[in-house]
Amino acid sequence: MISINQAYVESAAPNAEAVKSGRALVLKRKLTKLHIDSEQTVLFGECEGSGKDPYRVSCDFVRADQPTHRCSCPSRQFPCKHALALMFAFVQDATAFTPEEIPADLAEKRGKLVAKSEKKEEALTKPKTVNKAALSKKIRAQLEALDLLEQLTLDLTRIGIGSMNAKSAREIEEKAKQLGNAYLPGAQAALHRYTTLFADATGKHVSAKTGNDRIYSEALDQLSRLHALVKQGRAYLQRRAEDPELSPDNDSAIAAWLGHAWQLAELKAANRVQSNAELVQLAFNSHDDVARQEFVDTGIWMNLADGRIVQTQNLRPYKAAKYIKSDDSFFQIAQIPELCIYPGDINPRVRWEGMTSRAVQPSDYLRIRAHARSEFASVIKEVKNSIKAPLADKQPVFALRFARIGMSVETLILEDAHGERLVLSDRGMHEEPESCHLLPLLPPELHADQVLVVRFRHDLDARTLQIKPLALISESDTIRLTL
Repeated sequence: MISINQAYVESAAPNAEAVKSGRALVLKRKLTKLHIDSEQTVLFGECEGSGKDPYRVSCDFVRADQPTHRCSCPSRQFPCKHALALMFAFVQDATAFTPEEIPADLAEKRGKLVAKSEKKEEALTKPKTVNKAALSKKIRAQLEALDLLEQLTLDLTRIGIGSMNAKSAREIEEKAKQLGNAYLPGAQAALHRYTTLFADATGKHVSAKTGNDRIYSEALDQLSRLHALVKQGRAYLQRRAEDPELSPDNDSAIAAWLGHAWQLAELKAANRVQSNAELVQLAFNSHDDVARQEFVDTGIWMNLADGRIVQTQNLRPYKAAKYIKSDDSFFQIAQIPELCIYPGDINPRVRWEGMTSRAVQPSDYLRIRAHARSEFASVIKEVKNSIKAPLADKQPVFALRFARIGMSVETLILEDAHGERLVLSDRGMHEEPESCHLLPLLPPELHADQVLVVRFRHDLDARTLQIKPLALISESDTIRLTL
């Protein structure tokens, strides 16, 4: 039984333009011969195109969590606009699809897909063969590259923040390319993140003396992070080199910091998997990460089982961005057979291969609110203990149950039932749109006894913790503030 709705089709689309084009095909009645098989697992039909013959298009839901979209058109997008149109037509009027036997060529492709899927599952159960000689050589190259990172960090310290200029920044970035060549893209990005502090909005490097006054505190924090990356990275790589199996550390984020791209098979082998998880997206944002030279689509989700807030990250390098499907906001409950969890801190990254979805129910909002933290003092303590570590996530996300939102001396304040207060601010958090100005515009009844999803930030100059609002969860709705 195919169970999809408009939100599902929109989330499956590679981009907004494809959604628009798919809907237009339905409105223009370009779809013909709409059919569904007897088992109600595949939609198929034809769609008029620019050529003489119509395109043959199908949407196969035999694997409900990983549907397969096929079309005879030349588009390289999956699903293409014709497949989206087919699904939109089904959502609009399922009765328009008449029962029909699956065409022979489509049945053959389905058989090959099932065989391929079974072969893949079989491969996952077999022990992975590792070229230990090549991996050992790679680890030695990484250790040598960390020596270079240490030298560059010392050079930056000797130059001093106040003396940093465009020439010095360019020289450091040029040398940093060697880190990427030595399998340490994460370390290269960390170094680049420091030099971009001394760049204006156009990307042109400027002197620290002519830049933002708050650059000094941020630069000191970044230097501390680079030093910790050298120290912890070297210790990690040396332990790994001494391990007969050369296994990566699956309990901390140091491997990812150095640039290790975790594969789902690795996470499954390390037993970092949760079965039959249900996630609800609380916030979504896309930003341009200049340091890593890629676009990042970030989703903030809550696991309905335990209330843990996790994140998805879709990374689209500049050079390949047009070939990679961008993520988007998701407004349903994601039902995931196997949720893979990366090593990490408070909000670990997660990934999955397939999922189904269902509509959000009133009981889901109650579960989200029940998982929210109602005592700010304990959350503040947890955040402070976490961000002490130089390589920890400096901007963790929590869901907070608050008593009231109000103004105190022109400052927006969030207060819990015990009188503990947190300052709301957009300062220093540029990856997401400003959102504090939206809170006073909400209905008065939402200013008390609600749940606010917030991102913490330690203001290094004021030496205080501040929070940025991402979404407000009422008893019947999620109001996103950073779309």
